[in-house]
Amino acid sequence: MKVLDLRCSHGHSFEGWFASEDAFQSQLASGRVECPVCEDRGIRKMLSAPRLNLDTSTALAAVPSSRSEQAAWLGALRQVLANTEDVGSQFAEEARRIHYGESAQRSIRGEASREQTLELLDEGINVLPLQLPASLKEPLQ
Repeated sequence: MKVLDLRCSHGHSFEGWFASEDAFQSQLASGRVECPVCEDRGIRKMLSAPRLNLDTSTALAAVPSSRSEQAAWLGALRQVLANTEDVGSQFAEEARRIHYGESAQRSIRGEASREQTLELLDEGINVLPLQLPASLKEPLQ
């Protein structure tokens, strides 16, 4: 198993695990390698040295903060998914119903246009626009 250090064209660094260099090149050519943060497919392999994790203190110290920040961000997004109800394209309507007491108070997520989001904010309804990578909609491998 080859563990490669990869970077997307937006500068997000991540690891990819592949059976071989040929498997990596094949998946890259077919567009199957994408950034887990932004879904960009402009991926390039970074220079890396073999790494032996002999003790946890050295292994943790070797991880760049940008990776830990990305992991924290992905963890926070997973928390949002686990603790909210997906109301899909009915987000704006359901957010209004909740705000005005016409529906049960709960945390929701869904889809809203920029205009709908601005209207909700103008009405005093607190919303947080957040784009979720498709990779979080399915279990990560």
